[in-house]
Amino acid sequence: MSVLSSLVESIRSGAIEVIDLTAPLSSETPILMLPEPFGNTVPFRLTEISRYDDRGPAWYWNDITTGEHTGTHFDAPVHWVTGRDGEDVSQVPPSRLIGPAVVLDFAGHAAADPDFLLQIQHVKEWEKANGPLPEGGWLLYRTGWDARSGDQASFLNADETGPHTPGISVECAQWLAEETPIAGLGVETVGTDAGAAHSFDPAFPCHSFLLGSGKYGLTQLRNLDRLPVTGAVVLAPPLPIVGGSGSPVRVLALVER
Repeated sequence: MSVLSSLVESIRSGAIEVIDLTAPLSSETPILMLPEPFGNTVPFRLTEISRYDDRGPAWYWNDITTGEHTGTHFDAPVHWVTGRDGEDVSQVPPSRLIGPAVVLDFAGHAAADPDFLLQIQHVKEWEKANGPLPEGGWLLYRTGWDARSGDQASFLNADETGPHTPGISVECAQWLAEETPIAGLGVETVGTDAGAAHSFDPAFPCHSFLLGSGKYGLTQLRNLDRLPVTGAVVLAPPLPIVGGSGSPVRVLALVER
């Protein structure tokens, strides 16, 4: 049996489980809200073209309105000023959209402190227990924040000082970008950076360092609690929008059972 035939048979038999890491996309999907004077994305919207009626008697279809960075989405390097000369989302090599994944679970820390920041030492301690971060793969950072994704206010968790959501420290973001072999970072929050990252130096360090290093981001993931610490494979193909800075994406994980 060929490798691909074996893969298909393993999926059919349940020896390999396909786990959807994607949040459903609807008008209720939480979106990032930037303060004035910055521009904001639009909520996702379906506009009906026809539905088995005089506009089209045998078919149903819609126009969609959405931002590139709405819902579970892919950040390409060109999304950030530090990666402005890098790949747009249509230029990401297909081979980089499939890779091994590891899960760093800090949901307990984030539950105790919504402003929790992952530090270099946390990652090094994880590596000591589980092995090195995967070359060309994904670091999936679990915080339990997907449990809030049904409500915009709870998901953004903002007050008069700004959003309060977990993320990664400046030092750790730079280290992940420059000194580890990962292809990208995946998170459960609205963006790859902490809610308070607007006040960091530099601001939004995950965007700044990772995208500036030609790496990628995945956001608003869910079901990370169903993945093993190591051993999963992630497929994350965005729409190849020419000139696009990102795209909604259906993220799937393959897990051996």
